[in-house]
Amino acid sequence: MVLDTLKSLPGVPSDMLSRRDIAGGGIVLLTAVASALAAPELPAEMAIHFDASGDPDGYVDRPLALASMPLLATGLVALFAAIPRVDPLGENIAEFRGAYDALAVGTIALLAYVHGLVLAYNLGTEFDVTVAVAPAVAAVYYLAGHLLSRAERNWFVGLRTPWTLSDERVWTRTHERVAPLFKLAGVVALVGVVVPSLAIYLLVGPVAVAALAGTVYSYVCYRRLHAA
Repeated sequence: MVLDTLKSLPGVPSDMLSRRDIAGGGIVLLTAVASALAAPELPAEMAIHFDASGDPDGYVDRPLALASMPLLATGLVALFAAIPRVDPLGENIAEFRGAYDALAVGTIALLAYVHGLVLAYNLGTEFDVTVAVAPAVAAVYYLAGHLLSRAERNWFVGLRTPWTLSDERVWTRTHERVAPLFKLAGVVALVGVVVPSLAIYLLVGPVAVAALAGTVYSYVCYRRLHAA
């Protein structure tokens, strides 16, 4: 019934919704099932946040720890479904819906993966959380690069600066150049698996540089195109 209602919304292709929402909903269901199965063996206070060295530095009560990630993932499913409808340029998202769906499902899967790591850690499994999360984050970075290489101008997805949103030529040129940087950031993030001491820096640094480079380029490109 929910999917039928979503399919009827104006401006939203039904095939765009069904595959993404079924996949995202399935992932959310798996996280909820995992929480329920693990609950009896988990401590009353669970570690849910870890510092750069992978050591726990934040704890919450078990019910909140078990519910927070499935609820957040549910919110993301709803958000990714709503964006094409509320965006004034939502028809452009339909032009790259495969990449959009892939990033949506990948992001939700990343949350589920992190939730699984939290459960495993609190069940007594010893591992470096930062290193363990690196492959999943790397995959999402690569999916983001894939999306950027195909994204048409819109208000929610892509490198949205005042200059890319003001000129479609700037949008296209900026995304053509920044997409490979995000893919490269994904590859670099994987190095953290074999160099644990640098894992947090390899996860954060390259993608921050890619975003900054894209922002600066969009400004420079706009100024060149609109020079007096």
